[in-house]
Amino acid sequence: MAAACKRLALKHRFPRPYTPRTSGKAERFIQTALREWAYARSYPNSNQRSQELRPWLHPYNWRRPHASLGLSPPIRRSGIDDNNLLTLHS
Repeated sequence: MAAACKRLALKHRFPRPYTPRTSGKAERFIQTALREWAYARSYPNSNQRSQELRPWLHPYNWRRPHASLGLSPPIRRSGIDDNNLLTLHS
């Protein structure tokens, strides 16, 4: 994880322990990922499951409505224009 963050120039942030406002968001994401991706169907092996993560994450972040965000996808909070294909998908 540290190497991936460094390569992408990201700061790895950890939620404060016993803080429902921040750790609850992480827990909710984990629940959703398990239900909608990891165990939504059977995979022949772990590598196959891992390969399906990225295709699942894109609609999760770009298209799936989130109740906590007024039924908007998370990308709406970033200020990125989802029609800018050169910036987003190059």
